[in-house]
Amino acid sequence: MGAVEGFAEDGYEAVREVFQRLVDDGLETGAGVSVWRDGREVVRLDGGWMDAGRRRPWHAGTLVQPYSLSKSFATLAALVAVRDGALDLDEPIAARWPAYGVNGKERTTLRQVLTHRAGQPRFPAEAAGLDLLDDAGLRESLVRAAPEYVPGSSLGEHALTYGHLIDGILRASAGTTLGEVFNGVVRPALGLDAWFGVPDGDLDRVADLEYADPDWPRLLHAAPWLRIPDGTLDVERANSRAWRQSVFGAVNLHTTATAMAAFFSRLTSADGPVHALLGPRLHADLLAAQVTDFDEVFGTRITWTLGFVRDHGKIAKGGIGGSAAWWSREHHHACAYLTRRLDDHSRAARIAAALGDDLSVVGED
Repeated sequence: MGAVEGFAEDGYEAVREVFQRLVDDGLETGAGVSVWRDGREVVRLDGGWMDAGRRRPWHAGTLVQPYSLSKSFATLAALVAVRDGALDLDEPIAARWPAYGVNGKERTTLRQVLTHRAGQPRFPAEAAGLDLLDDAGLRESLVRAAPEYVPGSSLGEHALTYGHLIDGILRASAGTTLGEVFNGVVRPALGLDAWFGVPDGDLDRVADLEYADPDWPRLLHAAPWLRIPDGTLDVERANSRAWRQSVFGAVNLHTTATAMAAFFSRLTSADGPVHALLGPRLHADLLAAQVTDFDEVFGTRITWTLGFVRDHGKIAKGGIGGSAAWWSREHHHACAYLTRRLDDHSRAARIAAALGDDLSVVGED
């Protein structure tokens, strides 16, 4: 049993009760919950520990890797380049990155990449021998590979390839990298405590990931899309300094629950920082439903915007392992549940239910 620290304002007692129960029952060993409404934090709860040895309590400034929640911030880096005229959402990527336009990828667009329809939902078999941190090798494997389906004709979250595709596009079109655009432009503009490549001085704030069940990586529905390169779900690699200070844009942003809930609370606002960063046209495009179809990696019907999942109740993004953040379109609050204990999303779903939200993924038809 671990202490739960923090606060829950009047009307949010159920959130604290649910979170305390998760910690007391051992379903949670390290996590943070944050809820924002009307421009301020109304719930901030920290429970469990940052480390497997249970010596360092989780605190409000704890950073953790939320896996695919990272993708929304890779999206923002790409859209900054669109804003600046270095890219266009609907022209072929090959117009700016000629090497990419081979083997059926000649007409692939940035919009198709951002909505997971580029036909490269996983790294090709030829990349199996590459190291997880071989950025150049992994990018080159995507350049050489044929897509698994005609781009635009099917849907499947680009589970590990998303960031490498965006990074390659930025390198070719704007002479910069995903990490440079996020850390140099997006992060300061949005005031985010979030990092692609954790600085030396912040490494002691990073929580160690651990499995709820040693077989967890093998049992995932998405496992076939996560096998190459080897080690993405290996907690020893994920907990290493080298990984934490690298940029693997699909999955390894490190951030806090407060930062994510604050971000989602201002995401849709016409006078918010995302609108100011992107301008009205791109801000609207970011949030608009782009495609609704069966997502093979999720295993369900889903509606993607350029960087988020949306339905009638929420605009959201989650990550494998159990972390999730969302804006409630019904209740006008934002919540983030970030965890280091890799399991399913039932914990975040219980927090959502205490707020009157539903985290089920449904297509917005």
